[in-house]
Amino acid sequence: MPQVGFYRNYGKTYKKPRRPFEKERLDAELKLVGEYGLRNKRELWRVQVVLSKIRNAARTLLTLDDKDAKRIFEGQALMRRLYKYALLNETQDKLDYALALQPNDFLERRLQTLVFKQGLAKSIHHARVLIRQKHIRVGKQVVDVPSFMVRVDSQKHIDFALTSPFGGGRPGRVKRKNAASKSAGGGDDE
Repeated sequence: MPQVGFYRNYGKTYKKPRRPFEKERLDAELKLVGEYGLRNKRELWRVQVVLSKIRNAARTLLTLDDKDAKRIFEGQALMRRLYKYALLNETQDKLDYALALQPNDFLERRLQTLVFKQGLAKSIHHARVLIRQKHIRVGKQVVDVPSFMVRVDSQKHIDFALTSPFGGGRPGRVKRKNAASKSAGGGDDE
């Protein structure tokens, strides 16, 4: 019987730029990476691929007739998805607005950015560390993925995890150690 190895998805989630050394693009990418605290350019390229897929879908739908059933059905589905993640607001109800989306719009909806904007973290980099160390929850679920896209209805439920020292959980290792040494030291003085 043949042995089955690992089941694996071999689909790249990002696409490298065609021209690797374009000065303007490199500067713009570096600015975005710094502004949103991304780990590397690949995180930015991943967003650009998602954006290009949305733009592509919108562009193909715009070529169809206004009364076409496919355009109406798929167009509404696409717009609903963009509203759900607050990439567009309800007043922007045409497919043309989907074509005008920028990578910044996506990066603003990441959990890392929202944790920083809500004041739970001191900096954008601190926000990333808090998320990776499982201090942040969205609703009841602890999320440790900085690139998690936050929906509109979930945004108000971003908070510290219940098990986190920041959220009223058990104090951290250093604080416990200091408390233990203080109580032991305090016992010696008396």
